[in-house]
Amino acid sequence: MKVIIIGPAHPLRGGGMATFNERLARQFQQQGFQTIIYTFSLQYPSFIFPGTSQYSEEPAPKDLDIKVCINSVNPFNWIKVGLRLKKEKPDLIVVRYWLPLMGPCFGTILRIAKKNKHSKIVCIADNVIPHEKRFGDKPFTKYFIKPVDAFVVMSEKVLSDLRLFTKDKPAQLVLHPLYDNFGEKVSKEIARTQLGIDSNEFIILFFGFIRNYKGLDILFDAVKLLKDKRYSNFNFKVLVAGEFYEDKKKYDLQIEKLGIKENLILHTQFISDSEVKYYFCSADMVIQPYRNATQSGVTPLAFHFEIPMIVTNVGALPAMLANETVGLVAEPNADSIAEKIENYYSLNQGKLFLPALLQEKQKYSWSKMVYAILTLSKQ
Repeated sequence: MKVIIIGPAHPLRGGGMATFNERLARQFQQQGFQTIIYTFSLQYPSFIFPGTSQYSEEPAPKDLDIKVCINSVNPFNWIKVGLRLKKEKPDLIVVRYWLPLMGPCFGTILRIAKKNKHSKIVCIADNVIPHEKRFGDKPFTKYFIKPVDAFVVMSEKVLSDLRLFTKDKPAQLVLHPLYDNFGEKVSKEIARTQLGIDSNEFIILFFGFIRNYKGLDILFDAVKLLKDKRYSNFNFKVLVAGEFYEDKKKYDLQIEKLGIKENLILHTQFISDSEVKYYFCSADMVIQPYRNATQSGVTPLAFHFEIPMIVTNVGALPAMLANETVGLVAEPNADSIAEKIENYYSLNQGKLFLPALLQEKQKYSWSKMVYAILTLSKQ
């Protein structure tokens, strides 16, 4: 059986998206499927890309067959790739969907490929309605959805959004698998030495691309509350690890206004795959102060490295904490977040959460994701 995955992969440094696709391809390969990834020669035009670079500096994975061939803004390329897939006749096409901007490109490619009357198309939908709304979102998504046979979603919110566009196409909710391809856990001492962090400080990790919906500004307000000892008198720092995908100036101004610079460690550059383990293993806890969310790739990373979490009560984030057995849930405001950080620290709950973390992480397997995709492809 031949499987083709369409979405970001090396040489793109698509963060969680590229990592997910490459790990999924390895799982298909481990289960005996011939697997190819079709990724982008151009994913975003440079004038709309918010980061510093779209491309990875890490070597290409030697164990994966990756075709760099899709241009997201060139309709002639869409036709060419569609005809190539039509001729290749894969048994299964797995396509990622996270942004309506990709709707015209993917929708055209899939329509042409499907004319071979053989390939089944299963979409893994990260988002159906995007976090940041833009002109054309609805028609682009409708255009994309039409040739797709079935959907995998990773949160109830995305499933609900999907049903606004299609009532009858098969869809299954599958928990986001663990990112287990960033290396094994290392000791806190090794991790902090690698990053130059004091071994005696309580470290709160905010990890990932910095965008408005992720609520870093709310976290900074909570830091101010903690610093003013409205809740706390413990020595802590927030380690911010990730590249700005919006204007950095507003955060700089907020930090200066609040006077919290000494409570922050800012590593606001792209974090390479080889460095990820040091950030998580240096942390006492991971925080996700999101304003809104569907699911998050940060949570599976925290599970993998066995670091308890505080998340806000939005989207699927609380569901992954299994009734607060592996972390705490705050409301998306500074007072609640500060209070939960204080609770976490004062009760030494990191140790209390560890047994449940070890148990819960067993649920998030890549084999379950593949099983769901294959089951849907046969419906």
